Amino acid sequence: MGYYTQSPVLLLVFNRPDLAKKVFEKIRESRPKKLYVAADGPRENNEEDAELCNESKNIIEQVDWECEVQTLFRPKNMGCKIAVSSAISWFFQCEEEGIVLEDDCLPSNDFFRFADLLLDKYRNDTRIGMITGCNLQRGKTWGSGSYYFSKNTHVWGWASWRRSWKDYDESLSNYKEGEVHEQFFKVFGNTILAQDWTLILKKLKAGLIDTWDYQFSILNYFNNRLTAVPNENLISNIGYGPRGTHTIVPDDPNANIPLGAMSDNIIHPRFILPEPEADWAVWEKEFEITRRRKKAFKKKLKDKFGLTLIQSLLKNKKAEYAGD
Repeated sequence: MGYYTQSPVLLLVFNRPDLAKKVFEKIRESRPKKLYVAADGPRENNEEDAELCNESKNIIEQVDWECEVQTLFRPKNMGCKIAVSSAISWFFQCEEEGIVLEDDCLPSNDFFRFADLLLDKYRNDTRIGMITGCNLQRGKTWGSGSYYFSKNTHVWGWASWRRSWKDYDESLSNYKEGEVHEQFFKVFGNTILAQDWTLILKKLKAGLIDTWDYQFSILNYFNNRLTAVPNENLISNIGYGPRGTHTIVPDDPNANIPLGAMSDNIIHPRFILPEPEADWAVWEKEFEITRRRKKAFKKKLKDKFGLTLIQSLLKNKKAEYAGD
């Protein structure tokens, strides 16, 4: 028999019923007493969307355990940013804490046990902003506990509290473009990351990125909140491919990461501190910091000498041979 979760669960669906059904089956195994299902509406003049959206919403008909079901079904398409963020706000208006799963985030049964335990343990600890089931460390473990702390906000299967979400603002109205670069540098201690996140914030405020999670990341960064990350991957993103909104490359290294398992005895870290090397491993992959540093260095040499580094070295060698 699997673990039965004590936490309310929010399932977010759209037009991928095949994926949503797989995630729902994992939720069914955990038998939450409260299930919230939010669905974005079909895109305008898209008959296929209408059919697929209806099929996704019909998942609730498969609830066959004692469970209170609440639904938020949008009649029209609101897009990723508004549909998802408003659904999460609805969830946390109803619940003080809970688990959030999108239709492409396949959880292991251990994820529910992990989330329940940490939701209870850190309920009143404002240093902890959220709990994730997603581990992108390729088998590398950190610290001596069953999980570690990160500055990063991983939303491929997560849990949190109303206290962490209550300040969420999809428009980031509290932050001005001219002041955030310095603050991002304080977070990362790296110019490239500070520049990239400043640009992300600028695009978000201009409405050029239709997403909700960057805003939550920025909120957590600027409030110095930590994420609890399991040392075993407990969520597999099964949505990579042409039907994904942002995850469109099927062979991406983060696609379909195998699910791990946690021991029965979950060991808590002794220190409430982020693991900087773990965070750097993620930032390095996502932002290609080393490659861009090398490229910038070569450009600097070219701008200064009118030559690439290799050409400059060859020129020096030729000069040495001429002098022999």
